[in-house]
Amino acid sequence: MHDQRLKDIIPFVASVECGSFTAAAQRLHVTGSAISKSVSRLEARLGSRLLERTTRSLRLTDAGTAYYQTCIRIMEELAEAESVLAAQRTIPSGRLRLAMPNTYGRLNVMPLLIPFCQQYPELELSLSFSDRFVDLFDEGIDVAIRIGEVHDLPESLGFRYIGRERMVFCASPDYLNQQGRPQNESELLQHRAILYERVDGSPKPWLFINEEGYPIWRTLPHRMALGDVDAQVQAVCAGLGVAQMPSWLIRRALDNGDLDVILPDLQPDGLMLTLVWPRRKQLLPKVDALLGTLAGLDIR
Repeated sequence: MHDQRLKDIIPFVASVECGSFTAAAQRLHVTGSAISKSVSRLEARLGSRLLERTTRSLRLTDAGTAYYQTCIRIMEELAEAESVLAAQRTIPSGRLRLAMPNTYGRLNVMPLLIPFCQQYPELELSLSFSDRFVDLFDEGIDVAIRIGEVHDLPESLGFRYIGRERMVFCASPDYLNQQGRPQNESELLQHRAILYERVDGSPKPWLFINEEGYPIWRTLPHRMALGDVDAQVQAVCAGLGVAQMPSWLIRRALDNGDLDVILPDLQPDGLMLTLVWPRRKQLLPKVDALLGTLAGLDIR
């Protein structure tokens, strides 16, 4: 296979994945004209039309679909071959990209990453703090930490379950001294609630477990709903009401005495914490070392 074939495959695959020549050009840091010429050159050499062009989008032809699948397989095999060769190096080095939820990353992941960086000075870490869903392949992520349910992961992804959150009812000592400490679920529901506001603007209800062991979500009147968990913690610590939050989020406030746990027997499991990574990168020493470090994460 001569060089030009490989050169034309990359713009073609990028055009399909990005949906346009313009977006593919931005990804590859070239002009849209260069992308268009490369795909046209590829079609001319193959004698088949691979893409149907419109003013707004690109669509694969039947021949294009078959060729695209072949290109992807070739690129994956090349990446795997490079991973095996790179794995022969025993010292983790090079750029390592980690994506993680914003608050959880700051509170729980960074304390592990600081000694990790000190241990491996040849690594260049790129850390993304965001609560949005991250596509590992599109964004070149080596490892991602996800809080939430994970279903039907593709075979191209490796994963490791860390555990589930423990949801805790809490309030400040001053609030409990003034309003009284609830002794049961019924009394708890009479207190002023500080809720988390979801992206769609709706307040997140409280989670309970019924006698049969099934989860029950209770929507209740509330004094305040905040779309930021740090602000929610501040409001509860200030004595504005009662909240249900994951224990990892309020661990420092509990240790400092700024918050007290209410009804410790009512602590249902919340969301799952999972590590995910492109399976083909698992042999890389840098990824293996990071996964070993992140195995020490605590979600409870």
